Amino acid sequence: MSMAKSIRLWYSIHKWTSLVCTAFLLTLCLTGLPLIFSDEISTWLDDDPPYAVLPANAPLADLDHLVDVAKQKYPEQIITSAFMDDDEPQVIIGLAPSWKESEDTPDSNHWIKFDSRTGQILEESKPAAERSMNFLTLMMRLHIDLFARLPGQLFLGLMGILFVLAAVSGVALYGPFMKKLEFGTVRKGRSSRLKWLDLHNLFGIVTLVWVLVVGFTGALNEFSTPLFALWQRTDVQAMLLPWQGAPPPNPKEFSSLQEAVITAKRAVPAMTVLSVSYPGGRFGSAYHYLIWAKGNTPLTSRLFSPLLVDARTGSLTSIIKMPWYLRALEVSRPLHFGDYGGLPLKIIWTLLDLITLVVLGSGLYLWVARRKAQDERVNRLIQRLNATSPIPIDGIRETA
Repeated sequence: MSMAKSIRLWYSIHKWTSLVCTAFLLTLCLTGLPLIFSDEISTWLDDDPPYAVLPANAPLADLDHLVDVAKQKYPEQIITSAFMDDDEPQVIIGLAPSWKESEDTPDSNHWIKFDSRTGQILEESKPAAERSMNFLTLMMRLHIDLFARLPGQLFLGLMGILFVLAAVSGVALYGPFMKKLEFGTVRKGRSSRLKWLDLHNLFGIVTLVWVLVVGFTGALNEFSTPLFALWQRTDVQAMLLPWQGAPPPNPKEFSSLQEAVITAKRAVPAMTVLSVSYPGGRFGSAYHYLIWAKGNTPLTSRLFSPLLVDARTGSLTSIIKMPWYLRALEVSRPLHFGDYGGLPLKIIWTLLDLITLVVLGSGLYLWVARRKAQDERVNRLIQRLNATSPIPIDGIRETA
């Protein structure tokens, strides 16, 4: 392929991938800005009741007691999960009318928040009709699925892939178009469009690595639901073959949650047990507690290991080795949000996000300006031809 044809091909790829994804990428960049600081904003907006003032080494409440309290308040419902916060002294118990309703009608899910030391109820989620969406939830839903759930996730995943293609094709064009100019040149003495073209190229090449990382990891995150479904249908089902055909335990047969968590901690002593999914969930087992543990360093704290504990006997069934695609998904999350290196990295991520907004906005401006310039050139040509032709050219164009 000749150089001219290659450039035309890359130009077409860059133009159309950019045009298709730009509006959605602008939305993702804008909503991503507050999500970078989600922890800080959550603390700032937090109006929950204060925790009891206790010594740092105060013993934790028994998880079985917290589950019993939740059951007493909602005797007709099931426990779906338990979350043991490792940052705040709280335990959140999830409930639902049934697993079917939990999956078919997500608004039926609710929770009770306990002080993890005293066992006192701190807060309960409001009924679905009374719930109001807070700022961070609004930003997260727009960022993840545009309020369209799985179809929205898959669509934004496709936009992420187009974004990566736009970046790669931009690199392919950068060399031929900028080879006669020094790096970083911005031609200010010419037209406004030319100045913005130089800025677009400069900011695009400077943020290239970040754009590729964030674009690829963002697209990967959007495919998390089908990836977990694949894991459920393959690896998890293979592990559950010994229980195939056996009746699952009913809630009255469940062993102690407290003992299940202790068993998991003994199995992975270098990790922190974070949450438990009760038997019956879509992405778990009908026969086991699915317990999630995470590492204790800034990077490994984003890497999770699931364990299966028999819900009847409380014995450890297995420590599950996550498949490569879920490991890649886990690694992609901190890279995407830049929340594993403290406030300095968050500030860097914010600056790069703002520069990317300029790249996207300038690209849209350049396309509009180019079309406007082309229309003006056509109009000037028609005017010149009309001035020399006995038959109006624009009249011919209208009747053609």
